[in-house]
Amino acid sequence: MVPTTLVWFRALLLPLTMLAVLCVRAHAQELKRNPFDDPFIRVTNGLPACPEPEGPGYTEEEFRAQAHDRAQRGTSCWLAGRCRLANAYLYDREIIPRVRIALIAADRFAGTSVWALGQRRFVWLKGCVQTAEQAAEIERIVKNIDDVDGVQNLLMVGTHGVPPYKAVR
Repeated sequence: MVPTTLVWFRALLLPLTMLAVLCVRAHAQELKRNPFDDPFIRVTNGLPACPEPEGPGYTEEEFRAQAHDRAQRGTSCWLAGRCRLANAYLYDREIIPRVRIALIAADRFAGTSVWALGQRRFVWLKGCVQTAEQAAEIERIVKNIDDVDGVQNLLMVGTHGVPPYKAVR
């Protein structure tokens, strides 16, 4: 016969182990942060049902893995004579506010929900538009902003379906 204490111990062991695993997972998710200060802003808010994109977030391990590459890629632009600033990532804090200004000034995108992320003079457009033509026009406007080196257009038409970007749950 198994002692009563051992039965209770076994009965509690599995649920406690599962709880510990869930806590570790939740804690790992909480540790995502934006140590590179990649600018990420909501530009328009005309489609409230649009899936909200996740902002830039890195675990400590991801941060360490990317830090050297980002330093190297950022300065290569300046060393090649293509950048006036010493690091391509320094432009992002200037570029992303200009994206908002340009799209609001265009006065044609009130019925969209667009977010912009800047990394190394590249702009990622995420969110929802009403037509493919709007997505193309937004991309064209952003490409023409000073210092923008490229645009990744991840805008989806409408608010239904799976977005082409990682969304907040």
